[in-house]
Amino acid sequence: MQEPFDIAIGRVNYSVFPEGNDSYTIFKDGREYIQIQKDTSSIWLKMDYKTELPIFEEDEEVNAIGQAIEKYVPEEDEEDEEAL
Repeated sequence: MQEPFDIAIGRVNYSVFPEGNDSYTIFKDGREYIQIQKDTSSIWLKMDYKTELPIFEEDEEVNAIGQAIEKYVPEEDEEDEEAL
């Protein structure tokens, strides 16, 4: 599974924790903020905390976070480079 990573959108930094199946827990300012899931190639959905079901409302911030996740390229560890 993919390791947690950080993304920045404008001046806001988010920590992204992959949960599997295109689902992610997002932290903002050191606190759990939202859970999101990829719906289509360009639409991301916010998940309801109580029911864990997707909320089918378009949310610009959620889509921006999702697009940043898709563009994220993990940095290679120095150990991995030495092993090659």
